[in-house]
Amino acid sequence: MSQSVLILGSVWPEPGSSAAGRRMMQLISLFQQEGWKIIFGTTAAESPHAADLEGRGIRSLALSVNSSSFDDILHSLNPSMVLFDRFIMEEQFGWRVAEQCPDALRILDTEDLHCLRRARGRAVKAGRPFRLQELLQDDSAKREVASILRCDLSLIISSFEMDLLQGMFGVDGALLHYLPFLLEPLDEDSQRRWPSFAERRHFVTIGNFRHPPNWDAVRYLKQDIWPLIRRRLPEEELHIYGAYPSQKVWQLHKPEEGFVIQGRAEDAAAVVRQARVSLAPLRFGAGLKGKLVEAMQCGTPSVTTTVGAEGMAGDLPWSGDIAEKKRDIASAAVKLYTDRNVWQEAQQKGRDIINRRFTGDDFSERFIDRLRSIQKNMEAHRQSNFMGSLLMHHTAASTKYMSKWIEEKNRK
Repeated sequence: MSQSVLILGSVWPEPGSSAAGRRMMQLISLFQQEGWKIIFGTTAAESPHAADLEGRGIRSLALSVNSSSFDDILHSLNPSMVLFDRFIMEEQFGWRVAEQCPDALRILDTEDLHCLRRARGRAVKAGRPFRLQELLQDDSAKREVASILRCDLSLIISSFEMDLLQGMFGVDGALLHYLPFLLEPLDEDSQRRWPSFAERRHFVTIGNFRHPPNWDAVRYLKQDIWPLIRRRLPEEELHIYGAYPSQKVWQLHKPEEGFVIQGRAEDAAAVVRQARVSLAPLRFGAGLKGKLVEAMQCGTPSVTTTVGAEGMAGDLPWSGDIAEKKRDIASAAVKLYTDRNVWQEAQQKGRDIINRRFTGDDFSERFIDRLRSIQKNMEAHRQSNFMGSLLMHHTAASTKYMSKWIEEKNRK
């Protein structure tokens, strides 16, 4: 059966700027491998760093919020599937899709659990420990879980978040699908092309500066961690890369202290591959951390936190070290940087994590089979999700009439 997939993106995909952009392009590639027609629509402004969708044969649409023009678009396209990029897109457009294309399979790509990231961020800002139970009273969690329940299937990138949704929130596993990054395995030829321990120098950290956990980690490095490392390795440098650096980011540029702000990396893999150690002291966040996956793909061991490593290694040992306190992070970084044997062992552990946890073919096949199975049994699938239909009736109805009120108000 010929399939068409309408992707409603919260932003234009920028694979060179963020892990979310790379994730979106992985999904698009997977759909295109099946021969499915892809249409990408977004309300976001055009980006000079966006992927060339047109060059891949993908039609792009500029969408407006709170506008019935989208109903006409849906009616003309009549997609067999609609994928919402993050729950905010489902909140805005989900009721319209359900109304205009009732037979379309509705898929939510969560990217990460936004409520988890935000709640952890508030705890860090307040200087207090975070407890998972806080999410049960969190308004963002209620909105996000409601969106998951309204959809036919939600893609969850982290095994930790799969457990959280089913254990704490009681979401039926029939509505969830674990789909991590879809990566090529690392073979011996790949490993031989990595620069050696002696050929590498300096530390690196990388991440989109618009993402709050990344900006917090850079400040944490500047104020608390890098001075401890620099005291023991006075000739070494930390190179900080990331898209969209603002003036407050550039103000941290202190080459005389070995703290070097580089801005956007034209080839992120190249700069990570030349560094000896990657630093990612993330104090909050959610999902999978693309910077740490990329480090393992480049043979670059890393030092991160429990939050940074969450959902990634499973029962396998980490590719470097995991530490929480600033002095422990600094000591682990120095040890990894100076001990060739420890470094080489960490590098091999990274290869094992990639090959055993993120090899794409198995995940891809199971995902496509899951989509087809739900399509064949759509009526029974939706009948078993009474809570989702209840939320679509009430929550989406309120969103619908608010949207119509805004649209009418804008006409005046």
